[in-house]
Amino acid sequence: MQQDKSSFGNRQDRVGILVGGGPAPGINGVISAVTLEARNRAHEVVGIYDGFHWLMAGNSDRVKLLDHDDVSRIHFQGGSILNTSRANPTKKPEDMERVLASLKALRVGYLVTIGGDDTMFAASQLAERAAGTIRLCHVPKTIDNDLPLPGEIPTFGFETARQVGFNLVHNLMEDSRTTNRWYFVVVMGRSAGHLALGISKAAGVTLMIIPEEFPGPVHLQTLCDLLEGAILKRQALWGRRDGVALIAEGLLELIPVDELTAIEGVRILRDDYGHLRLAEMDLAFILKTMVERRFAARGSPINIVHKSMGYELRCAPPVAFDCEYVRALGYGAVEFLLNPDPQAAKLKGALVCLEEGRLHYLNFAELLDPQTGKTRLRLVNVDKPSYRIAREYMIRLEQEDFENEERLAALARASSTRDKSCSPKEFKKRFEYLVTELRGGI
Repeated sequence: MQQDKSSFGNRQDRVGILVGGGPAPGINGVISAVTLEARNRAHEVVGIYDGFHWLMAGNSDRVKLLDHDDVSRIHFQGGSILNTSRANPTKKPEDMERVLASLKALRVGYLVTIGGDDTMFAASQLAERAAGTIRLCHVPKTIDNDLPLPGEIPTFGFETARQVGFNLVHNLMEDSRTTNRWYFVVVMGRSAGHLALGISKAAGVTLMIIPEEFPGPVHLQTLCDLLEGAILKRQALWGRRDGVALIAEGLLELIPVDELTAIEGVRILRDDYGHLRLAEMDLAFILKTMVERRFAARGSPINIVHKSMGYELRCAPPVAFDCEYVRALGYGAVEFLLNPDPQAAKLKGALVCLEEGRLHYLNFAELLDPQTGKTRLRLVNVDKPSYRIAREYMIRLEQEDFENEERLAALARASSTRDKSCSPKEFKKRFEYLVTELRGGI
């Protein structure tokens, strides 16, 4: 939708808003809060469509002036009224120059960016290049919950995604029990396992696997061993043929590329920020196929249903937590841009967050990894109670299974084929590395 630029004033004091990266519940709440507060302070607000995409092309027409009536009730809605994109203005200097020129043409003197680690990195570089001519504030958004916010406060969108994921997984768990089959569910999370962990703990799933458990590369064989071991344990010790395993999609980033390309039909694609397009590689199907073949070869076939969960979560209407949370962040962004305290006024740009209930502004420079120059990520700490408690309630092979002779014998029997029995010693030799070589073993 185009906006007649003749309706703009002459001063470079407009507040611009754009959204980058994937959708997350609460985006519209930020847009609403920023617009309402900026308008209350007599500043025009320019909504910029499709992230940096049109600005990079030098196109300043794909915008809309926002006012109270445009945004007063959009905080209930999922998605983004301004759309979003993964367009990356940092790849080419000329793209960054066009972004700056387009913002100048729109008379934007203040810019709110809404996004995850990639959008924050683009905002930090834009603030540096603008050299004070445009003041920037980034609002942290991602269902992955992987931005390094203080006090372990979540990024907005995470709690809604966790709730929606919990509801879906709850239904799958009941279907699994009713039909005596397994579900392998891959959950979004490009680098971190926070969402898989949050859903798993709330739902009490049978098994969860996240990238942070692994000290190095992740081999497909290891993932299959973890899944197979859990299935065998559930059968051998409890006589159950059902279960739900949640698997973080970020594991794909750690699997050697040659293992993935060796699988028929798998293509390696990357986005504008150089990340693997994980949703286009069906990890759930890959693991389902490999594990099913193992049980079929054993002469005891099982039924596994594969599912990838992510797109269902991103545009859900936000829960009350995120509705309230994003209003504070949107207000805080405007406060930073238009009425900064003396300390915040020294910053060209910052990320707004809450710390102990108070608005806090983090310098972009403090959020960048000095080695990579990219945004630092917050990963799951497998030594903390949040993960340790989750492990206590999972069904997966643990050290005690190899130390208890009765358990080990039962597991070995479950692993035997029609033609060849598996001895406890053989079972231990094959599977014990899962509890001695991975992080977070109980």
